[in-house]
Amino acid sequence: MIKLICFFILFFVGNRKIENETLFLRIITFNYGLICFFFKRTAMEKLLNENFIREITPLSDKDCFYIADRHKKEFTYPMHCHREFELNFVEHAPGVRRVVGDSAEVIGDYDLVLITSPDLEHVWEQNTCTSENIREITIQFVPSFMSGLVETNQFDMIRKMLDKAQYGLCFPMDAMMKVYSLIDKLSEMKGFYAVVHFLTLLYELSLFTDQARTLSSSSFAKIEVHSDSRRVQRVQDYIGKHYQEEIKLKQLADMVGMTEVSFSRFFKLRTGKNLSDYIIDLRLGYATRLLVDSTMAVAEICYECGFNNLSNFNRIFKKKKGCSPKEFRDNYRKKRTII
Repeated sequence: MIKLICFFILFFVGNRKIENETLFLRIITFNYGLICFFFKRTAMEKLLNENFIREITPLSDKDCFYIADRHKKEFTYPMHCHREFELNFVEHAPGVRRVVGDSAEVIGDYDLVLITSPDLEHVWEQNTCTSENIREITIQFVPSFMSGLVETNQFDMIRKMLDKAQYGLCFPMDAMMKVYSLIDKLSEMKGFYAVVHFLTLLYELSLFTDQARTLSSSSFAKIEVHSDSRRVQRVQDYIGKHYQEEIKLKQLADMVGMTEVSFSRFFKLRTGKNLSDYIIDLRLGYATRLLVDSTMAVAEICYECGFNNLSNFNRIFKKKKGCSPKEFRDNYRKKRTII
């Protein structure tokens, strides 16, 4: 294929008068290099994009939801993602390691997570769990099932929960205790009443949206950040475009017409994070995505994502992620499987 394209370049150039033979050779060499680079890059991107399981579920667009209630001794399914929304409940599994995007945490006896992004990789892996009485209940439902309902006022809280769950949403123990009986009985129900039961489950969970924790960073999950405040949105858009550069507090405060102190308070009130933590988390999200999806060296990724010091990058990464960048890359790739 590369040779064929080169032939056409030679034919095209050869039909034009080129007086400088050296220039002619440079043109050919340059174009050949570009073509080789393009094909190698395309092949690499294809390999990286296929280097995980895109799960095909038994759901069709005419189904409301699918539920699997399983009792088992271990987790064996590899890293995967799927277009369907998923609510996953795990009990009696202390020591299991849950990975959602660039978040990795060891869970306790109970775990309840909602994921609504089609490209957010996730896995529950055995890790140090020795329980022989693990129960996992997985509920998957197609986005089209909820699309009309969430536009109504009555489903506004559920819509907000589903939006937040694009990052992976981990519910607190209070929420799990509230909905345990609903999850426990759902697999036994059939037909219309099962759907009503499921909608009740989603509504009860939506009451805990503010207390629930987002797991993956927006930059890793490839999700645009939106704010109800136009000033915060303007600042977030600027940071998202200039995260590779030095960003100063005064610059952002001037952008929205506030003093530095007032802006710092305002930003934390609206986002739940101080400015420096927000920028660091955004840069780390891009860094973890590059660690997973590219073959770039750690040092290259460090400077590509706006960190100007490699040792500082390694220190912050280990503090936030619990491992070094190299360990993160190695661990993540072990969980991926080519299908």
